[in-house]
Amino acid sequence: MLRYLVIFFTVVGITTNGQEYTTSSIFAHNDYVHPIPFLTSYYQQVGFIEADIFLQQGELMVAHTRQEISKGRTLEELYLKPLVDKINTHNGFVYATQDKPLTLMVDLKTEGTTTLKVLVQKLKLYPSLQRCPTFTLVISGNVPDPATWKDYPAFIFFDGRPGRPYTDEQWKRISFVSTAFSDHATWNGKGVLTKAEHEKITSLITKVHAAGKKIRFWGAPDFPNAWLTFMNLKVDILGTDDVAGLSKFIATKQKNTYQHTTPHAVYQPRYNFQRNTTPKNIILMIGDGMGLAQLYSGYTCNRGKLSIFNMNDIGFSVTESTDNYITDSAAGATAMATGSKTKNRFVGVDSAGQTVPSLTEKLKAQQYSVAIISAGDITDATPAAFYAHQPERSMNEAIAFDFLSSRVDVLIGGGMYAFKNRKDGKNLLTELRSRGYAVADCFNSLDTIQSKKFVILDDQAVVSKKNGRGNFLAQSILKSITTFGSSPFFIMAEAAQIDHGGHNNDMEYVVREVLDFDQAVGEAMKYVDENHETLLIVTADHETGGLTLPGGNTSSGYVLGSFSTNDHTAVLVPVFSYGPCAENFRGVYQNTELFTRLSALLALGK
Repeated sequence: MLRYLVIFFTVVGITTNGQEYTTSSIFAHNDYVHPIPFLTSYYQQVGFIEADIFLQQGELMVAHTRQEISKGRTLEELYLKPLVDKINTHNGFVYATQDKPLTLMVDLKTEGTTTLKVLVQKLKLYPSLQRCPTFTLVISGNVPDPATWKDYPAFIFFDGRPGRPYTDEQWKRISFVSTAFSDHATWNGKGVLTKAEHEKITSLITKVHAAGKKIRFWGAPDFPNAWLTFMNLKVDILGTDDVAGLSKFIATKQKNTYQHTTPHAVYQPRYNFQRNTTPKNIILMIGDGMGLAQLYSGYTCNRGKLSIFNMNDIGFSVTESTDNYITDSAAGATAMATGSKTKNRFVGVDSAGQTVPSLTEKLKAQQYSVAIISAGDITDATPAAFYAHQPERSMNEAIAFDFLSSRVDVLIGGGMYAFKNRKDGKNLLTELRSRGYAVADCFNSLDTIQSKKFVILDDQAVVSKKNGRGNFLAQSILKSITTFGSSPFFIMAEAAQIDHGGHNNDMEYVVREVLDFDQAVGEAMKYVDENHETLLIVTADHETGGLTLPGGNTSSGYVLGSFSTNDHTAVLVPVFSYGPCAENFRGVYQNTELFTRLSALLALGK
């Protein structure tokens, strides 16, 4: 008989550990301390709720100590009646989702046999609890002798302990196994377990699972790094005092986790240029919303390699705008494009709303060819700052109209609506053709366009990488270079959707956009080595998402992110440079310095 039970329980244990963690894995420790007991945890749809009880004058009082017993706070009022109410509401099930279970663990603080006898009598008043297929009652604390468990109703289960001898029949009455974490480890939840403690805990978990039971630790570290560690150890039941925090952690873990399966080869720089010569051409690549954490997440998922990280000249840019500690893309890009700090939402104008000349306008006056490229809406704030002048970033049609007077040679991105389907009825595409531009609404036209001036607006070509965008950035940059021939040129290419991934708090979105950007950067680095006269600068307008990386593995390409916001942050952003005079962009400086240093380097004047 024993052999049969061990085999049966082992199968159940394997099935359990194969499941993803959900809120059903959450154990609401000392639930009664919440301002609203039961419902606080119930509405997080936890799987386990704990209530400590004392038998006092025939009543089962809920409290942590005798001194904390308060009138009216009985097990019936705080838990049994609300439970019955929910079961009746959901047609005999605890939750509206009928397969979602709930265990009420009652911790007996007074003598077990007497207290449990009273509890059984109370429970008989609520037959719907006994009939509910998704409700389990588990007894812990001063548990009666296991030899007497057979004398209690079948709906009563018990909290087991590791290392205790149980008969086959007693194992059947055990719902799960609990133990004090301090009996097995001294780990405080920070960093990693020592090897010895890891082996000790792993051995314990394996033994409990072999008996077909779930395991719970009490008194364990209780914050994200610890939760993640316990998940990796396959601890089935996650005890917490922070029910809302753990619930959010579990709910967002899938979205915050990404494993990349197709790493790309990175470019190995050859430094095939004269470092102290003035560059003829400039390629400025902006990863919108790209901070160091975004880059490192890409590095992690690409198995510890990025072309960007192969550049030796590195600086940092301060992004604060004139009216806000945290910049938006409009003010951030305007600072880079014009050398003027401005207010958030302002595009190509200073804080007073006055037009300021952009780098592209100065370069056009020096006979440079210019391309503006975005893997997003070409009238959005970042690309717009390099050709438009408007006091409000949402004025997309006015921004598009500004392109007519910009003299920019190449424009590639999305945003057709602002050029064609305008409220004023104007069709800017017709006007562009009359000014000698080749105009296309399909990105595939890139291969066949022969004109030295062209505009490609294709919204389908600038969907996210998750939704199937192709090699848009790299192809657009290389086509622009080919188009310009021997003419000195300036190219601004924006990876617009790293920012989108940050706003969405979506790690896959972020990582795939970073890796796509890195591949385009690799192509640009290769051109720098082949051309010898081109300076490449890679930076960002701001960071998005407040991203940190609490977990990851460079060997497997796995990363776990944690976002502190769904908006921008004020942290410094990196500046990488490669090519002649790349060392000019080292240091920590205001984002306006990109304009200032490029202007000085190319002798553009003020």
